[in-house]
Amino acid sequence: MELWNHCENPYPFVPAEVLEQADSVRASLPNRYCDPKIAARLYDEVFDEYRLCDDLGIHIVTNEHHSGINNLWAASPVITGVVARLTRNVRILSLGTLITVRPDPVRVAEEYATIDILSKGRLEIGFVKSGATEMVSGDANPMRIREREWEAIDLIEKALTSHDGPFSWEGKFFIHPHVNIWPRPYQQPRPEFWAATSDLPTCAELGRRGIVNTLLFGGYDRTRQAFGAYKEARRAAGLPPAGEDRFSYMAFAYVGDSDEEGLRIGQKIAWFLTVSIKSAPQYAKFQPGNVAPEMAPAAWRTGASRRPRPTKLDAEVLVGQGQMFAGNPDTVARQITEFRKRVGGIHHIIMMTRQGLVTHAEAEKSFTLAATEVLPQLQDLPPIDADETEWLAARAAK
Repeated sequence: MELWNHCENPYPFVPAEVLEQADSVRASLPNRYCDPKIAARLYDEVFDEYRLCDDLGIHIVTNEHHSGINNLWAASPVITGVVARLTRNVRILSLGTLITVRPDPVRVAEEYATIDILSKGRLEIGFVKSGATEMVSGDANPMRIREREWEAIDLIEKALTSHDGPFSWEGKFFIHPHVNIWPRPYQQPRPEFWAATSDLPTCAELGRRGIVNTLLFGGYDRTRQAFGAYKEARRAAGLPPAGEDRFSYMAFAYVGDSDEEGLRIGQKIAWFLTVSIKSAPQYAKFQPGNVAPEMAPAAWRTGASRRPRPTKLDAEVLVGQGQMFAGNPDTVARQITEFRKRVGGIHHIIMMTRQGLVTHAEAEKSFTLAATEVLPQLQDLPPIDADETEWLAARAAK
């Protein structure tokens, strides 16, 4: 198994009374509450953590969000390019540039090819659907968003893998009479593709395409269902079974010297959930095209997200639901091993550690313990029983 570090570089320094009165912290909170000097310090700290992870053998995940305090990485290609030059050893996953917001997939392909050259072939390319506040901040049309995402992915893939001169693209959403990117990527035929989703039809399409499927805080049941849809789609299409390297999971994580320390500091991560809940409801519920028509009534009543949201923000509850790994190194290794078994196999664990109110020193301690004492216990695990895996996949597909 592999461990990855994902930090959204949050900004938890807005006064509590401001957050309480704000209608949203991810859309309309004025940026006068962001002190550029504090933001610069946070950048330095997280980049130092990336350097440490490069030394420890923990891979790195970058991403982007917009118009909110939950994430200061506003441009994933810029940050990923910096990481490519800061590091020398580990893989780098951009999860990712919001291709449904960006108007030009060819430009995205050029950026990724450039980063792959900078990193000398250590880039992995992740796709996310985006939506809600990102569609507004990017002035993008939310209608037929999924169709546009697949066409963008197809165009990016062709741009990265075509080497015989210009080609033209005449699609439903994108028209490019002249595509001929320079440089071409370092990896051939292209860097690995990932996508983050728990939407079962989308997971099935990822399975048919062989793209790595990442679940974000899905817990045991939703993750097993999503991976089952992926496996069943490949079986139905007559494709070879997917290996565990096709599956990834992101969870909150903190590794301490003791279980008490792991849970105590893990609790500080819950700030992320507290502020995320205060997203602008008009974007999540009422944005045209954000949800399928048959799901719209329920979305208007309860919210549009399909992702299971924890109802309690207690660290022990999150651990019990499979949404957080926390404790001493042996405990965390057992939690991850049990998660792998219950979801039917997984290769990539993405740890969201530097989140919420977790400090730089606390994060570096957790990464060090994760690399030196947890990761060795996750190597050479016995294969999961094939009959059990098939049973789980069939159950999930139902």
